[in-house]
Amino acid sequence: MNRGGFGGRGGMSNPNNAAENKKLDGKTTRGIILRLFGYIMKYWYLFLVALAFTFTSNWLSLMGPEYSGNAIDAIASEGGVQFSVVWENVKMMIVCYALSAVMTYALSVIMIKISQSIVRTMRKQLFEKLTSLPVGFFDTTATGDIISRISYDIDTVNSSLSHDLIQVMTSIYTVVGSLIFMWRISPPMIIVFVVTVPISIIFTRYRSKKVRPLFKARSRKLGELNGYAEEMLSGCRTIKAYNREAEIGSRFDARNKDAMDAFYNAEYYGATLGPSVNFINNLSISLVMIFGGILYMYSQSGAVAEGALFFITLGGVAKFVQYSRKFAGPINEFANILHEFQSAFSAAERVFRILDEEPEKEDIAGAKVLTDVKGDVDFENVTFGYVPEKTILRDISVHAEPGKMIAIVGPTGAGKTTIINLLMRFYDVNSGTIRVDGDDMYGITRASLRHAYTMVLQDTWLFHGTIYENIVYGKQNATREEVERAAKAAKIHNYIMRLPDGYDTVLSDEGVNISKGQRQLITIARAMLSDSPMLILDEATSNVDSRTEIKIQEAMGELMRGRTCFVIAHRLSTIQNADKILVIRDGKISEQGNHEELLALGGFYSTLYNSQFS
Repeated sequence: MNRGGFGGRGGMSNPNNAAENKKLDGKTTRGIILRLFGYIMKYWYLFLVALAFTFTSNWLSLMGPEYSGNAIDAIASEGGVQFSVVWENVKMMIVCYALSAVMTYALSVIMIKISQSIVRTMRKQLFEKLTSLPVGFFDTTATGDIISRISYDIDTVNSSLSHDLIQVMTSIYTVVGSLIFMWRISPPMIIVFVVTVPISIIFTRYRSKKVRPLFKARSRKLGELNGYAEEMLSGCRTIKAYNREAEIGSRFDARNKDAMDAFYNAEYYGATLGPSVNFINNLSISLVMIFGGILYMYSQSGAVAEGALFFITLGGVAKFVQYSRKFAGPINEFANILHEFQSAFSAAERVFRILDEEPEKEDIAGAKVLTDVKGDVDFENVTFGYVPEKTILRDISVHAEPGKMIAIVGPTGAGKTTIINLLMRFYDVNSGTIRVDGDDMYGITRASLRHAYTMVLQDTWLFHGTIYENIVYGKQNATREEVERAAKAAKIHNYIMRLPDGYDTVLSDEGVNISKGQRQLITIARAMLSDSPMLILDEATSNVDSRTEIKIQEAMGELMRGRTCFVIAHRLSTIQNADKILVIRDGKISEQGNHEELLALGGFYSTLYNSQFS
């Protein structure tokens, strides 16, 4: 039976960028824009209001040059200055620009509201997606890189949606509107843009293709830097104990320099786009002024009749120049923000890669909910490897009877923890079968399977909250008396009561404000509170002293009573009473039996035991 395992620790080819190895349907700019537009359309009513404000404010802005040109023609009229016409047009121009400014402000507020709603949705979807991903994803992706996507990448998308998108919407309307007004004023003068606009567009497209990979590299390097910083900060005690601050600092400097270089390259080459397009647009405006001046002189000389195609007034030239600036300005602005779009698209792509990751396999149709669990577990010819080319477990067969204790020992890297991963279905076996109470594990819902186990691991995990909240994590409806009973059994109650706030004492992140042994005892109390019929202990007493360990062993006896237990241990003194001991070597069960049987066998277990107690 081939299950197909998830990629895992054995195949970590690029730990910081595992998600980058996966193809993304929307990796093209068009695909990313469509996906982002899908988020925008969830707030279509606000977006329609934003469009209305965009059209109205830009229409008012475009009317300004019209009134300005009319005022100039009234000043330059042959019969003298027509002051009433001048003041009327000036007044209308001021009103148009003022109303346009107010509507532009309202547009900005609306777009900020839309962008923040989208960011909230994206973060929610991303976090929910992360909770649905298999353990293998987190084994091959740095935590710092994931955090970078949740924070920096989504913030980058937000910046473009709230600011750059307004610019694009405004630019499109302004360019089209300006072109219409210029056509009405003087069609021949538009020929200038027939030359300059294609040059600007071709250059922009060419440059953007060169720049976009640089922004992808920038986001990737920042993720690597965050991952390294997170790793080093979590291990600061070890770093100080070994006096490796200087070396760690130099390694951080190297990664920091890589990130800085990636930022510099992206910004440097992206920044060249705006000035280049600005030069082309300024050139076009200069040509407009020269061409317009020539047509005006011909019109004034009488060589061109009024109303003819090439006739233009001074006010017409002024209007055309203003419209040409409005026409060229948005193109230049778009070029200036295009590199920001490149950064936003790269950031969105990194977010979408995680959203497109395959979640944990769904339960098969008709999967059974595990109830009334007896705890009968059977491995039958199980073979597994985190990657196809490296097998970790080979043909493992073992039967754990209900209520029995199965101990697993062996050298580091033999596959002990891998067995636990398979029991919890963090990974799927490559071949073979695992049964729980006679049912194939893959015919059982994953949630009910995991609910049947309680785990106490060597690496303790406590969250920011009170001691009470941490203990009841596995049984939310537990009473205060049950919590205290579990803490007493775990030999941690007296310590808790000596704290200023007792069970209401707030633990900092990961419980770093208490000792490692005390953190271990709290996790054991959490396990004792749970009523799961099966128990997994992975070096559960490794962080306590020998005297406390003896006391905990007594409590563990109560905890394990009536439960099927799987215990990984290096201290063989903790498993001498196990019903069955499995000795794992090179991915196989080399020996199995109880403590006395294995000592009498005189094999690896006997050697290991004698080395600890000689």
